[in-house]
Amino acid sequence: MKWSPYFLAAACLLAALPGRAQVAGPPSASDTAIMRDLYDFQSMGSILYVAAHPDDENNELLAYLARGRHYRTAYLSLNRGDGGQNVLGPQFGEELGLIRTEELLAARRVDGGRQYFTRAVDFGFSKDYLETLKIWDQQEVVEDTVRVIREFRPDVVMTRFSLIPGGTHGHHTASAMLALDAFKVAGDPNAFPEQIREGLAPWQPERILWNVGGFQASEVGESKTIRMNIGGIDPLSGEPYGKIAARSRSMHKTQGLGNFTGYRGSSGPRNESFVLLAGESVTDDVMDGVDTSWSRVPGGADIGTQIAQVIQQFNPPNPAASVPALLEIKKLLAPLAPDDPVVNEKRALLDHIIQECLGLTVETSVPQAEVVPGEMLKMRLSVSLNSDIVPVRWMAARYPAIKTQFAINTKLSTNQPASCVSTEMLPADAPLSQPYWLREDHTPGMFVVDDPALIGRPENPPVFPVEQVFEVGGQTLVIPDQPLQTTATRKAGDTRRLDVISPVSLKLASDVELFAPGSSHNVMVTVTSARLDVKGALRLDAPAGWAVSPATQSFHLGAVEDQKTFTFNVIAPAEPAATNITAEVQIDDKTYDNERVVIDYPHIPLLLLQPPARLKAVCLDMAIRGQNIGYLPGAGDSVAQCLQDMGYQVTLLTGADLTPEHLKKFDAVVIGIRAFNVRTDLVSHLPALFAFVQDGGNVIEQYNRPGGDLKTDQFTPYSLELSSQRVTDPAAPMTFLAPDHPALNVPNKISSTDFNGWIQERGIYYPDQWDDHITPILACNDAGEAPLKGGLLVAQYGKGYFVYTGLDFFRQLPAGVPGAYRLFANLVSLGK
Repeated sequence: MKWSPYFLAAACLLAALPGRAQVAGPPSASDTAIMRDLYDFQSMGSILYVAAHPDDENNELLAYLARGRHYRTAYLSLNRGDGGQNVLGPQFGEELGLIRTEELLAARRVDGGRQYFTRAVDFGFSKDYLETLKIWDQQEVVEDTVRVIREFRPDVVMTRFSLIPGGTHGHHTASAMLALDAFKVAGDPNAFPEQIREGLAPWQPERILWNVGGFQASEVGESKTIRMNIGGIDPLSGEPYGKIAARSRSMHKTQGLGNFTGYRGSSGPRNESFVLLAGESVTDDVMDGVDTSWSRVPGGADIGTQIAQVIQQFNPPNPAASVPALLEIKKLLAPLAPDDPVVNEKRALLDHIIQECLGLTVETSVPQAEVVPGEMLKMRLSVSLNSDIVPVRWMAARYPAIKTQFAINTKLSTNQPASCVSTEMLPADAPLSQPYWLREDHTPGMFVVDDPALIGRPENPPVFPVEQVFEVGGQTLVIPDQPLQTTATRKAGDTRRLDVISPVSLKLASDVELFAPGSSHNVMVTVTSARLDVKGALRLDAPAGWAVSPATQSFHLGAVEDQKTFTFNVIAPAEPAATNITAEVQIDDKTYDNERVVIDYPHIPLLLLQPPARLKAVCLDMAIRGQNIGYLPGAGDSVAQCLQDMGYQVTLLTGADLTPEHLKKFDAVVIGIRAFNVRTDLVSHLPALFAFVQDGGNVIEQYNRPGGDLKTDQFTPYSLELSSQRVTDPAAPMTFLAPDHPALNVPNKISSTDFNGWIQERGIYYPDQWDDHITPILACNDAGEAPLKGGLLVAQYGKGYFVYTGLDFFRQLPAGVPGAYRLFANLVSLGK
């Protein structure tokens, strides 16, 4: 990289503190961490593990390979889990995919691996790998997997799932097939030549293996299996690999796996089985025939010898004593394989080890974690040194985003922290912070990524990277850094990464607005300022056929977090239609259309999203009956808001509210998804809820999941049994089993067209048995399967109605599917 020839003036403040005794080891890392890094530097072996989803990885195997054998170990999850369920809160789809990305990164920080992804979207459960390959772009997923192989350069690739179709998620089988396809072409320079033009070199792993899972063991058949003992204890931490794996797996908290934390793990033997899928034969070990030493690098044998001596002579009470020998290794490494990404990675690791041994800490802090393009970024650069074994001089701070550097040139003294203040301008064209795979609208199966260099990455690179440059014993040491803000809002010592924001954020009053044909509604937009004295003009961008007035509205916000709400009148077309309407502001010569969404869970970093502020405008013929609805939330959904959008008055309920006196004011009670899986305050109040129905009330209960966390199996007045049955094809034709039933006729006449445009799936966890008093209303099925009748069940109980539905209303209503609104209105209106 070329840097500007000039140096910016530096105002360095040597914060000389009273002398203190030198401590035995560096404060920035434990001796165990240094030893782990030394062993990691010594080993040149690499393994890439491939599966479909977050939580598909074999955590214990990853921990053993990364921590026990010190191989470069990575997990490639083809998708980010966008289509799954969330036991922690209301986030689904793209937001859930972002949370699960961070959960995987948290898991890798525990087990020692690293994380990759392809552009594939998790579109929900798939019964057939052929369906998966039809929705995913097969060629693009193979291309992305080849890219990861060429970047990471594994010696061995492993799949979690078998190539044999059936018996598991279609994504699972597809992940093995696509990994095998990528393995076969990754070493071919004629495959995906655009990657070669970008600078990636072909890379052919030695072999690809299937890591046989217990539930697929019967599929091994006559294939030769090798077994490898991955049990035992990590010698550096003293923990069994099983316990490390349990801590890693417990990070998948949105999937209900947080309870793995208490697992202690066994220190005894534990075998894993592997079957060769392609490549070089294997006899005893997954790395048979692979040179995992530095001898594989031309000229690297001496490095292997010398790092072994450093490890043998390492003195934990005095890690700095290893620095002279490490600097000699750095000299040997300098001329070797300049274009080898693995060797370059080892260079960076060696610099980090030297930093750890010196007790050299760096920190770039900022007073606020959010900055607007074109603003000045005030950074405090701080360093401290815990050793005087070799002279250390702080030379500069480099800023790659603006291709300049900040000259410092200060000799460091032991236990005398130094700091500098550097003020730089964030480029005016800096993009707003948004996960790179969410910057463009995606297809049902694939994310759209404009910059190929980002493909495979788990998250965005730092907004404003910093490289701290030191001269150590006559050699240059580069330490990567990024601006962080220390926060006190979550837990002690927490930090937040820098985000680029717009000067205002926009929020529509609702994500969906329902219109009768030709009708007009007032649409409200709230503008919130992130900076002082912001002026601009607000508008709604609507397609032809939709009228908006006024065309624009001016605003002036004086203080930070000032808010003003503006009302626009929107007139729908005369015929049913659905579209997106986007709110936009013009500030000076820039246009912004972003909302502000903050996701805050304690087990992952605080997440900021800035998606377009969009309204799904739905023009439809729909009538409702009744007025007051009680909503009993479950695991998290937005159906209550959707009921308000339909025109109902909605009151949120708790279990304690389920009393005859309180319930009698409601026309209907709707129960949120998985309520009987996650709530403990419902079962004792069910008699009052059933009495409410018996007296003429109406209850709509959305799906629950069968299994051990189900609080009762008597959550309806009549018996029914849940199952794992589902219909994954969102376009599966619907059969009307009870065409004259009020659920299909009052107040809206439901037809087959009302099931057009559904997303992800028809429904999940359908009951497969029920009492004769219960009437199945609809039937549908995936191709080649028998019709399932448990998606919508209605029972008249006394004077009222009880509805149980596995249909995905919790997905369809927020997505603005017209027919889902019309059908749900009928369910709420039963008996009215």
